[in-house]
Amino acid sequence: MATETIAARGSSLRTWLVLLIIWEICGRLQLIASGALPAPSSILMRLWIDRADYPPHILATLEGAGVGFLIGNGIAVAAGVLFALFPMAARLGRGVNIALFALPAIAISPLLVLTFSDMTPRIILAAIGCYFVTMSSTVTGISQTDQRMIEVIRAYGGGRWKILVLAQMRSALPAILSGLRIAAPNAVLGSILAEFGGGGRYGLGVYLIGSLGRAEPDRLWGIGLAATLIAGLAYAVFSLIALRFTGATKAVTVPATAPGGATMSWPLWLRLLLSTGSVVIPIALWWLLLIAMGTPAMIAKTPLGLFEYLFLQPNSQASQMKLLAALGQTLPLTIAGMALGIAFAFGLALMSVLRPGIIRGFMPVALVTQTMPLVALTPLLVLILGRGPSLILWITISVTFFPAFVTMAQGLSMVPRAALDVPRAYGASLFTQLRLVSVPASLPYLFAATRLAVPRALLGVMIAEWLATGTGLGNLLNQSRGYLDYGMIWAVAVVSVLLSVVFYQCVVLIERPVLARRGMRAAQ
Repeated sequence: MATETIAARGSSLRTWLVLLIIWEICGRLQLIASGALPAPSSILMRLWIDRADYPPHILATLEGAGVGFLIGNGIAVAAGVLFALFPMAARLGRGVNIALFALPAIAISPLLVLTFSDMTPRIILAAIGCYFVTMSSTVTGISQTDQRMIEVIRAYGGGRWKILVLAQMRSALPAILSGLRIAAPNAVLGSILAEFGGGGRYGLGVYLIGSLGRAEPDRLWGIGLAATLIAGLAYAVFSLIALRFTGATKAVTVPATAPGGATMSWPLWLRLLLSTGSVVIPIALWWLLLIAMGTPAMIAKTPLGLFEYLFLQPNSQASQMKLLAALGQTLPLTIAGMALGIAFAFGLALMSVLRPGIIRGFMPVALVTQTMPLVALTPLLVLILGRGPSLILWITISVTFFPAFVTMAQGLSMVPRAALDVPRAYGASLFTQLRLVSVPASLPYLFAATRLAVPRALLGVMIAEWLATGTGLGNLLNQSRGYLDYGMIWAVAVVSVLLSVVFYQCVVLIERPVLARRGMRAAQ
């Protein structure tokens, strides 16, 4: 085992070295997009020249990300405990959880900047980026507590609090730490997105926006790599913490399902009541938060205010046409990018079984694309690919394939060996074993991967539209911010959330009958 680990690390180092050499040659000879991909040595030289610019920007980003990380994960762990112990609360909170999971952060960034000041927008977006992943991990960890541990504590007179502290939270610790590993780079991305949306003097997002108009690709790459390094270090720190407290850095897939789904034993009237409540609660929270903050009605649109803007004002028809036109541009590319990203992830998952060596060589590139924040990745791809639909598809694929691949690969790896013995006994090839046994057995993970891809696909498309193509919902959001058209900003934000929720629910509706026919249940 140790020899295999050393060999794998050696292979990864060789891959990195080869990639850097190829990159250096291409950059020096300007072989890609007439120098849009500078050589690594040029990027490092530019980083050294700009070294005095980075400290205040990095510190500002880290401040927003750090505070948001603490607040978001604190709320997430508390909510996860509540949802794990009280299924009815989980069912009522399902609507809020799905909305936060599906929320494209770029859609609400301008609203937060308009409503709040200073670091608050960064903190809120960083906290939102952390919430769902840590909450889901907490629920999963608590729900997987060994029942025998609980019975032992009960036998010694321990109540619910003792069971939670001594058994369930200890059992959930590895899952929570795994969630924190993913939440840490999400917090960095949330902070940069808020900076990118406007407001504030310092931050990597501010620095990036200020550098876009210059013909200096080496500076853009330097900012992008700095953001990537911060996100990667955040992931590494919590990987080390997980290693210290759990003894292993196990790859745990974060569930893409909001808790509160196992309710079939409840009476029909109660299920209907809870379902209604889960829809009403997000709308009520939206309304109450605006009232509590005292935001001027011109900026903050309540549900009734948004309805009035879209349907009752003299220019409502023009607003509807603009919104529908933008939606018509965003929707096809989101569907296409999501489908291609999932297909690419599925192919990689199969290759992880058929040709593990190829995947090990590809992983360094994949990890960089995932740790580099989208707002830093997009301008760099614009330099290479130009502005057009191909750019949007590339970005959407790059941000959707990795979490989907990890989930699918985990599903394939968890197929029991005994299930593969029969086809092996008949001399079936490895591909045949995958087709007949492994893929059908891992269908719950395939659907979970699809649910994970939904919000990331829309986020990627909207950021590309905002920064590069000048089309779709992302561009409409940017234009509306410039025109101070607050009603349209709210309309785009709500439509983007609803679009993600609809995609999510479509996957769930397809998943249930497919898995039911095979006697499976959805991956939780």
